[in-house]
Amino acid sequence: MTSSQNDANAISKVTFRHRRRILTDKLAAIGISIGGGMVIAAIILIFVFLFIVVLPMFGGASISLLDEYSFQGEKSELLHTSLEESGELGVNVFSTGQIHFFDLETGLTVETWSAEDFGLSGIRYVKAIKGSEDKLALLDHDNRLLIVAPYYRVSFDSENQRVLRPSIEYPYGEDTFSILENEYLMALAEDGPEFGNIHDFSIAADDETLTLAVHFVDDQVVSGQALSGNNEEAADRVLLAYFEIEEGDTLEDPVEASLIHLEQKGQPQILMDESALWMYVVSHGGAVKVWSISDKETPVLVTTSRVIPSEKKITVAKLLLGGSSLIIADDSAAVTQWMILRDENNQYNLTQVRAFDSYQNIKYLVPEPRRKALLTLDENNQALLLHTTAERETLRSHRLGDGIEYMQMSPRANLIYLIDNKSQVKVYAVHNEHPEISWKALWGRVWYEGYAGPDFIWQSSSADNDFEPKFSLSPLAFGTMKAAFYAMLVAAPIAIMGAIYTAYFMAPAMRTVVKPGIELMEALPTVILGFLAGLWLAPIVEESLFAILLLIVIIPLGFLTFAWGWQLMPRPIRNRISDGWYGLVLMPVLIALVWFTFTIAPGLEGILFGGRLQDWMLGTFGIGYDQRNSLVVGIAMGLAVIPTIYSITEDAIFSVPRHLTNGSLALGATPWQTLTRVVLLTASPGIFSAVMIGFGRAVGETMIVLMATGNTPVMDFSVFEGMRTLSANIAVELPESELNSTHYRILFLAALVLFGVTFIFNTAAEIVRQRLRVRYGSL
Repeated sequence: MTSSQNDANAISKVTFRHRRRILTDKLAAIGISIGGGMVIAAIILIFVFLFIVVLPMFGGASISLLDEYSFQGEKSELLHTSLEESGELGVNVFSTGQIHFFDLETGLTVETWSAEDFGLSGIRYVKAIKGSEDKLALLDHDNRLLIVAPYYRVSFDSENQRVLRPSIEYPYGEDTFSILENEYLMALAEDGPEFGNIHDFSIAADDETLTLAVHFVDDQVVSGQALSGNNEEAADRVLLAYFEIEEGDTLEDPVEASLIHLEQKGQPQILMDESALWMYVVSHGGAVKVWSISDKETPVLVTTSRVIPSEKKITVAKLLLGGSSLIIADDSAAVTQWMILRDENNQYNLTQVRAFDSYQNIKYLVPEPRRKALLTLDENNQALLLHTTAERETLRSHRLGDGIEYMQMSPRANLIYLIDNKSQVKVYAVHNEHPEISWKALWGRVWYEGYAGPDFIWQSSSADNDFEPKFSLSPLAFGTMKAAFYAMLVAAPIAIMGAIYTAYFMAPAMRTVVKPGIELMEALPTVILGFLAGLWLAPIVEESLFAILLLIVIIPLGFLTFAWGWQLMPRPIRNRISDGWYGLVLMPVLIALVWFTFTIAPGLEGILFGGRLQDWMLGTFGIGYDQRNSLVVGIAMGLAVIPTIYSITEDAIFSVPRHLTNGSLALGATPWQTLTRVVLLTASPGIFSAVMIGFGRAVGETMIVLMATGNTPVMDFSVFEGMRTLSANIAVELPESELNSTHYRILFLAALVLFGVTFIFNTAAEIVRQRLRVRYGSL
């Protein structure tokens, strides 16, 4: 083979390798671009998914006509209507004693019962029992009481279609209870056995008790007690009876009873909460008296308040779900919410907490059976949907009809049942899935029932059906930032200083051991760190809090003292330790300082604070101490974040070109001057990226904050108090939330907020990093 052929073959091989390299580079570029695009697409899809789940919360409500038909029966004799859970059937109770179950879609009667079957002589009053959606208390013209429960048995026909079969049950037996013939109650009358006329009554019950409040209007002054104004006016009294009874038992003599003299005329409205703890006496003129009836034998008048101006009149008064709030509508365009609160003198007062602009002259006000919301209807038959906690008006509707004389809402608040003056029934469908959500409910201070004032609260569930959900994300966002702050306070200085020493001062042989060892810490599962922090570290920190805080002072002073003493040693001794190995020499010093601190701490703590530091802080400054707190989280999460910050920072510093450092040293700069004025400036983009990546890791950390804190959503910046973060809250509550419920969507909103915060911080970090690179990249 000639030399020319050999040269041709060599050139051919070089050309082939060059083409293969070019092809490989193009394929790699394409692969990297596709991978990067897929990452961006995945992030966008995650954002879109979160947005789709969250978006329905911020939609408004709507009302649409579902059915319309003629009312079956005499409308003038209708006393009460209640609707079945699924909205298929309803029940009408008439003064004639007839109880009709009807099809809600057509209005046709399905089943009929008569009061004679119950032993009643007609029906005078019907009351839904507070604390129960399915029990009705019937009072006849002879003042006999019977409690019934409309019951709907579910079955399936031959075509596997769901069928509801209505019936009547007797939760407290089929025997009636005669109020004016009970000897125990008659003994309470101060002026003989005659109580007078029953004007109204209210009843509340739970699984084991029943409380009955009967409002009487007498024809004469009670026992010589003078009334304000004309003494010949009727005097009102309330008979309060408390029964210990379970379902299946018969209603007999009460366990406790009392007679309340209202000393008030005008036949006020009597309202009793579901727990039978408070009784409200509301007069049309605007005066409200509140009685504490927790002790049924000795009720106490706790406050008398005026809830509207004297020139106004109350049109409707209702208790919100749970009975902790009184809703007042007057003849102006105002609906107000009132709660019983203690003042600074520990005295009860009826306090207005909210006011809503409404329509003029509200004539119907229906609280929702399962939410802190209400429906109003004004004199022009315009509907208004309000949610009290969110302070949100979810819907202002057009006129629902003309001459509406009766309104009721279904248990799920998705249907409105109306009857007008022409005996026409209209059934409206209501879409109002998430009225609890508003900007203020999520991020602002809200005045919740039972609280002394507005506050940021997260409490999404309770064992009580009357619970008021508290969906403030502020304490969760605050807890997230608090945990990240204390974690970075621990991690950033240690990681950055350690990386500077490792990359710039440490001996290469020692660096090959230290750097991989620290980076290996990153492989440790955070659940292990959280477990150790919660069960091992937290008790140690609580027991030796003063010693741990003292270490912050002792260790720097000890190192400085040792360094000063090291400089005083003879040069031959100092020369035995080569440059870059001083970190190894300091290890015994560090151990000795820790031992010294823990040895002197108990005695010094007793001298300075007269006992435990925690007790002194609580007594002097009112600062409490939780065992699982931010200090524990800072230490544990700092250990989890240190490897990330350390590794990136160390690589950034170690990658600074040697000619820069050599040139600086050659010009007479000291190693420290070279570090601060050349190396750190050149490596600043990498150091900043390390800090921001570490911060992002701290913000999104879940298991450590879940296991090492009290997991309480409080807004307290104290290092000795716990917190709850957005990520930990999602991990705890998402498995237990109902699909597509408000709680479920708010948890996704929390995830979206966390996603957005991380995205904003990372974007800002990249912008700053690029500017630092442009500024110092030419060094």
